[in-house]
Amino acid sequence: MREFIVEADGGSRGNPGPAGYGSVVIDAATGETLMEAAEYIGVATNNVAEYKGLVAGLRAAHRLDPAATVRVRMDSKLVVEQMSGRWKIKHPDMKPLAAEAASVFPPSQVTYEWIPRDKNKHADRLANEAMDAGKRGEQWSPSASTADLDARAARAAADAPTGPPGDATAGAARARAALAGRGGGAALAETSPAPAPASASGSAPAQARPAPASPHGAEAESADRRAAHQAPRVGWAAPADLGAPATFVLLRHGETALTPEKRFSGSGGSDPALSDVGREQAERVAAALAARGTVQAVVSSPLKRCQETAHTVAARLGLDVHLEDGLRETDFGAWEGLTFGEVRERHPEELNAWLASPDAAPPGGESFAEVTRRVSAARDRLTRAHAGRTVLLVTHVTPIKTLVRLALGAPPESLFRMELSAASVSAVAYYADGNASLRLLNDTSHLR
Repeated sequence: MREFIVEADGGSRGNPGPAGYGSVVIDAATGETLMEAAEYIGVATNNVAEYKGLVAGLRAAHRLDPAATVRVRMDSKLVVEQMSGRWKIKHPDMKPLAAEAASVFPPSQVTYEWIPRDKNKHADRLANEAMDAGKRGEQWSPSASTADLDARAARAAADAPTGPPGDATAGAARARAALAGRGGGAALAETSPAPAPASASGSAPAQARPAPASPHGAEAESADRRAAHQAPRVGWAAPADLGAPATFVLLRHGETALTPEKRFSGSGGSDPALSDVGREQAERVAAALAARGTVQAVVSSPLKRCQETAHTVAARLGLDVHLEDGLRETDFGAWEGLTFGEVRERHPEELNAWLASPDAAPPGGESFAEVTRRVSAARDRLTRAHAGRTVLLVTHVTPIKTLVRLALGAPPESLFRMELSAASVSAVAYYADGNASLRLLNDTSHLR
């Protein structure tokens, strides 16, 4: 009985936004790429795109041999756990897609395995090629795809002996040139068997089409251009190789009785509950987030007003709430419960110092520098735990402003130049190379 490996991925630029998927079927015995599938699917969420990629990969494998056993490998923990039966499928958009995937092969023929994103680059590149094509108003074409070429070049480079550091780019270009020449097909493409890796000298193996003898030949020049295009970059030009970011949807809790009066309300005070207005705000944001269908986990500050907000949203999404102490609000010490004017009257010198330096703290409270260290540590824990996922963080004004400030590389005084309304939504994406991107700030459209 034949055994196939199906690797699948999907992505959405905006989540929801322009989306596409990619799938590849691999012969488990030989490692050959047998078929590729990719498609731009319009506006959708990451999860929908990932499920569609899974369905396409399974259908491609079924066309090759309906009696085969299939090992599905994906970097989507959600899809793997749901299709393995360990997680419930609660979102209405996911249920029909999961049912479709389960119907392609008998369940006894399919197993699911989670893999890190860097092990799923072939499918990831196909998905990004599909999204790039959609941006041009086209559909993905296998004749223009370099995903299989890139995957084989990466394997060849990994198998080659390590040379001097300066040889890395040239070696990658030689590997691409040696492996180039795959023929085209339809949107679901059957590929030729993968050739053996290039030798240490960079010459092509016998069964691969050799690279041109001249380094200025068209094929070598094209490979060099592709190698340069795939080289790691930072900032807005970061490549798809970085994978999907960890996206934190930052939700400030709903109103309490202290919110309309603009009183200092931190982690050292009475820990007020939500007011009636705050509970209504929580319901509205829950409905808005449920409609988007992008949140995969919910994490909350341990303070009561955040937990109430978080549980309202999580109940609507069918998720649990996990607590993170690093997300609690600043301890404002002696200023808890006071208005800014009252602090100005009672603690003028301390207030001026606090406004002038992130290292100054309210009497008996925390400085912004201390809060930054705490929030940064929580951010790092959460990005490691939720790489490639969209996570709702229900927290407070200072932690949200701190995450935004750090993402932008802005100075500490920027904390005083941001407005964050009760129950507002912001978003920051964190990439594998350490870069961050502010996606949204103080959105209250769901409250109108």
